[in-house]
Amino acid sequence: MESEEAMNRRQNARQSRPRSHWGFTLIELLITVAIVAILAAIAVPSYSSYVTKTRRVAGEGCMSEYSNYMERFYTTNLRYDQDAAGNKLAALPALDCSSAQRTGRDYSYTLANLGTSTYTITATPIGAQLSRDTKCGTLTLDQTGARTKSGTGALSDCW
Repeated sequence: MESEEAMNRRQNARQSRPRSHWGFTLIELLITVAIVAILAAIAVPSYSSYVTKTRRVAGEGCMSEYSNYMERFYTTNLRYDQDAAGNKLAALPALDCSSAQRTGRDYSYTLANLGTSTYTITATPIGAQLSRDTKCGTLTLDQTGARTKSGTGALSDCW
């Protein structure tokens, strides 16, 4: 323990310094920078992972909307590939979920394997989502509700 006299001397020395010399030492600043860098190294990858998952879930939601559209189309026309007048269904309609504000910058949606009783909806990642979501990759959904993915991750992690 320091004596009271030594503590008073130190306090008086500090008070006698001009105000312009008060502040942080270089070591204090370096420690603060190191702590901030460590926190950033932990937080940024975690945040990126959550953004990728959130965009994937939004893409899955849009695929469900497209699936609902196809089921309504089937209910009306009793087939997936054309309407009652014989007009072929060439592509998926532009739904709100696929707009640029929602998932349009992250996924491209296509309709494949279109037949009287079959269809497959594919969500292909584009832009930043393409490089970030290698775990799940391209997602597909068919008329039976079967879900697949092209990435290396488990299906339960992707859907």
